[in-house]
Amino acid sequence: MRNTPINSEIVAKKVSEGGYESVGRASIREIKKLVDEIEKASGEKFIRMEMGIPGLPASEIGTKAEIEALKAGVASVYPDIFGIAPLKPEIARFVKLFLDVNVDEQGCIPTVGSMQGSFASFMTVNRMHRNREGTLFIDPGFPVHKQQCRVLGHDYMSFDVYNYRGEKLRYKLESYLKTGKVSSILYSNPNNPSWICFTEQELKIIGELATMYNVIVIEDLAYFGMDFRTDYSVPGEPPYQPTVAKYTNNWILLISSSKVFSYAGQRVGMMVISDKVFTTKAPDLKRYYMSENVGYAMVYGSMYCLSSGVYHSAQYALTAMLKAVNNGEISLTEPVKEYGEKAKIMKKMFLENGFKIVYDTDIDKPIADGFYFTFSYPGYNAEELLNELVYYGISAISLLITGSERTEGIRACTSLVQRSQFPVLEERLKKFHEDHPIG
Repeated sequence: MRNTPINSEIVAKKVSEGGYESVGRASIREIKKLVDEIEKASGEKFIRMEMGIPGLPASEIGTKAEIEALKAGVASVYPDIFGIAPLKPEIARFVKLFLDVNVDEQGCIPTVGSMQGSFASFMTVNRMHRNREGTLFIDPGFPVHKQQCRVLGHDYMSFDVYNYRGEKLRYKLESYLKTGKVSSILYSNPNNPSWICFTEQELKIIGELATMYNVIVIEDLAYFGMDFRTDYSVPGEPPYQPTVAKYTNNWILLISSSKVFSYAGQRVGMMVISDKVFTTKAPDLKRYYMSENVGYAMVYGSMYCLSSGVYHSAQYALTAMLKAVNNGEISLTEPVKEYGEKAKIMKKMFLENGFKIVYDTDIDKPIADGFYFTFSYPGYNAEELLNELVYYGISAISLLITGSERTEGIRACTSLVQRSQFPVLEERLKKFHEDHPIG
């Protein structure tokens, strides 16, 4: 029996019982299940960094509005699939105030979380051109997006952007687009899992090439405004959340309420479609839909099939939260700055105990402190490191499942780690460092 913070016999037993060939190659949900079982059997709490879920209370403005809507009887009425009347203008206003982008409210569609928005986008956009194959992912990225393409039977391409920052991105991106096989591009900004943030130069490159090759960019803004190096929280005043929508008309934005409003449980987000894309006619869509109009196919084809609309009461919650930040009654980002503050402290602990930050810069600037960070340990690849960390009561996920080429990297999420756990984290990291001396 090894002398580790978590009983090594219990850990080994649960790994074996679960049939895991390697913890380091397990999915996010598999790791969660394993850690749940180890915690129950050992009575020890893990430092849990595997799940990218909020660790802050949900917006009270949202919950109050939702309760009022339920009391008013909306639960018995189907919601409008296009979005309830008061919500759509608030989404359009939010996009104008915090992105400085104009969009007609018809293209502002509530979704069952950003996940439904991406699924509907792939389903529709990747069928616009019969001679194209699918999505180009600028990685690293959220693994489930690729799973969505696989479920749909769509092909995809991907590359790790780590070595192609700045002007290098243009040539790498164009090498895929000039094949004529790409129908959509997806990336997240800030990035899950690496927390890199694209510069204006890079967004301009993506936008220009999207226009040149008539490709639609699906921009995942799940962590809207959470690059805390810049304050994006003042409505209607620069600086604005960076977006590709400033550089092309070929865009769909996915905006989540899960992180910035801590409203993950109600699964309500926004899909914002540019006026150009919404009104585009793509005859090849008629292979699957009643209309060749992209907006019509998206809403009455894809969205209708997926859910027939978003939970009625949750739409009222989202309306109230957007209205509050649009009016400047509450700060968009102040409540979630805690994630960045925790990341700064946690990264320092890791670095002091021999670990390295994997994605450490945005070209020439230190990466922001935020919802995620990435780390490694000398002499270990990601799989080996995760397999070992589980004995020390620390859970995270490997970058191997995110499309990253950094085979040594691990993604850590700061959200569920409480400040009260910092002494335990520091103690376990010190113990790991002692047990694994760097030669």
